[in-house]
Formats: sequence, C-alpha cells, structure tokens
Amino acid sequence: MKIIARILFLFVAFMLPLCAVAQTKADLEKKKKKTINEINYTNKLIEETRKNQKESENNLALLGSQISSRKELISDINNEIAFVSERIKETESIIAMMTEDLENLKLSYARMLQIAWKNRNKNNEIMFLLSSKDFNQSYLRLKYMQQMADYRKRQLVAINAIKAFLERQKEKLVAQKDEHQKLLDEEKVEAKNLENARRQQENTLAKLKGKEADLKKQLAEKNKQKQQLQAAIEKLIAEEVKKSSASKGKANTGKYELTPEEKIVSDNFGSNVGKLPWPVQRGVIVSRFGKQPHPVISGVEIDNKGIDISTTTGSDARAVFDGEVRKVFSIPGTQNAVIIRHGEYLSVYTHIDKVYVSVGDKVKAKQAIGKIYTDDAENKTVLHLEIWKGSATLNPANWLAK
Repeated sequence: MKIIARILFLFVAFMLPLCAVAQTKADLEKKKKKTINEINYTNKLIEETRKNQKESENNLALLGSQISSRKELISDINNEIAFVSERIKETESIIAMMTEDLENLKLSYARMLQIAWKNRNKNNEIMFLLSSKDFNQSYLRLKYMQQMADYRKRQLVAINAIKAFLERQKEKLVAQKDEHQKLLDEEKVEAKNLENARRQQENTLAKLKGKEADLKKQLAEKNKQKQQLQAAIEKLIAEEVKKSSASKGKANTGKYELTPEEKIVSDNFGSNVGKLPWPVQRGVIVSRFGKQPHPVISGVEIDNKGIDISTTTGSDARAVFDGEVRKVFSIPGTQNAVIIRHGEYLSVYTHIDKVYVSVGDKVKAKQAIGKIYTDDAENKTVLHLEIWKGSATLNPANWLAK
C-alpha cells in the first residue's frame, strides 16, 4: 500500500504540472525564435548598407544591435539549457524512485508466489476451510483466500504498469539528454557568431576612426538639425498651450488644456506603456534615448531626444496611436517631420521623404503617415521617433511593444 501511495504521489507531483512545464518551454522557445528573427533582420539591413562598399555609422550601429541580439540569444539558449537540465534531474529522480518501488513489488510478489506454491494443493485449501471452528470463521477464511488471490493479481498489474511507466520515462530521459546536447552545440555556434560580429564591429570602428574629421563635421550639422527640430516642437507646444487656454477663457497656465475627448485619448495613450505598435512594420533600434558616448569620436557625448529605427528601403512611417496631425514641416537635412497629438502627448516622426497626411487629419494607430527617406550614399533608411508629454521628452523604447 505504501508503494501504491508513492505511485499516486509521483503522479500528482510530476505528471499534473506537465502542462505548466510545457507552457514554460514554449515561452522560452518563442522568445528564442523572436531573437533569431531579429538577428536575421539585422543581417538583412547590414547587407543593404554594405552595397555601397563604405563603412558608416549606421553600419556600426547595426552591428552593435546585432551583438546585443546575439548576447540575448545566448542568454535564451542558456535559459533553455537550465530548463532542460532541471527536467533531466526530475526524470532521473522519478526513474530512481520507481525502480526501487518496482524491485520491492517484485520481491513481495515473489514471496506471495512461494507461499501460494507451497499451498498449491486444493486439499490444503479445503482442509483450511473445514478446520474452521464455526461457520463465521469458515466464511472469513474463504474471503481471505479470495482477497489474497485478488491482491496477487493487483500486484501483477501494478508491476506491469510500473514497467511500462519506467520505459516511457527512460525514453523521455534519452530525448531530454539529446535536446540538452543539441542546445549546448547551439550555444557554441552562437558564441562563435558573437565573436565574429565583435570582430566586424572592431574593423568597422577602426575604419571610421580614420574619418574622424569628417564625422565631427557631420555631427555638428546633426546637432544643428536637432536644435531646429526641438525649437519647432517647443514652439508648437507653446502655441497650442496658449490656444487651448484662450479657447476655454482661461489665462495662459503653461499647461495644455484638454477637451473631454482629448482627455480620453490622453488617458488611453498613457495606459499603453510597453504596448504601442512600432512606427515601422519592422525595424531595429540603432540609437537609443538619452545621453550616450559617440560610437566613434572619443570624448564626445550625444543627447538623443528619441530613438532611431533602421528599416528596409521603401518602408512607411506609421502612427503609434490614434491622434490628430498638428504640424507638418521640413528641416534641411532631416527632410519632413510630422507631429501628432494624442491628448497631452505628442509623437514626432522625422526623416520622412513623402508625407501622406495633412494638418488637422485624424489618424489611427498603425496608419501610414509617410514614406521614410533612404540615404542613397549610405543605403540606410532610418526613422527618428520622439514622444513628448507636455514639454518633457520620454523614452519611446519604453512605450513600444516588446
């Protein structure tokens, strides 16, 4: 009975959670697949930028993004290895316990067979019944004999069931060990790929270092463009704050006064941190938000008010949320810019070659608002995205769906 109880315990402890285990494994595989897709897409963009046989900052940024993805992929694989290792330990533990129980059952069954063999003569059974003191004792002895026969049958069934269960567990263990080895081999391959990507990054960086003077000139021009863009955004914010206050008969409070409809949009936008659709159908972040060292020029810091997303040639920029187009303008060097209001939030899109929307248009999330400019000199197509709340810049990467 103790052995049967342990069998039931093992079933509850290890068999019932299999659905949860399968779900966890599926999640790990899904995450790894997503990372692999990102690496493959980044490779495609790198090949596109290399068509002009020139090294560029965009190419360096893509290599940096690929290195980050490859590190994440190795981490994903290691998580799978740890997961499978834990399953192997559990399976080995089950096999050890069930093997012990099987041996105990076999010994018990053998002893019962020995006793049954010694008492195999039917006369012995009849004499056992006839030697009863009274009818009640005779009845109890008969029931005992029947129960012993049934118990032997149940033991045999249990032995066969445990044997079959052990065979399945051993097959499962072989499959788990094969999977474990496959993941270890995969991890080695990815470690080599990571090292190759790092060497490419170092070579690209070395070549760009030789163009430092040109890069400083380009950086100065970019900073000038950023200042013009920021001035245009701040001017728009100030104008709209003033208009919104005046329309409601209030003094200029320095804060945008929302209509009831705008407040609904604003609240909905604010509740979608980490859930907004990407402003491109597919892309890779090549420059992140905030202050960071310049990737090539030593001692120089850049301050990115948004993020830069590299995508394929011919891609469209898409609205990240429902809103109203409030400004369409151009700045030399950044092509066209589009600003969309979402209540108290603004989303800003620059490097737009051809604009599809006009001021006053109502747009929906994922709606194409313009074609992204492609720099033929570097074969790069990069969209710059900013998100503002009032007069404060926010990190767009925190708002986009992961």
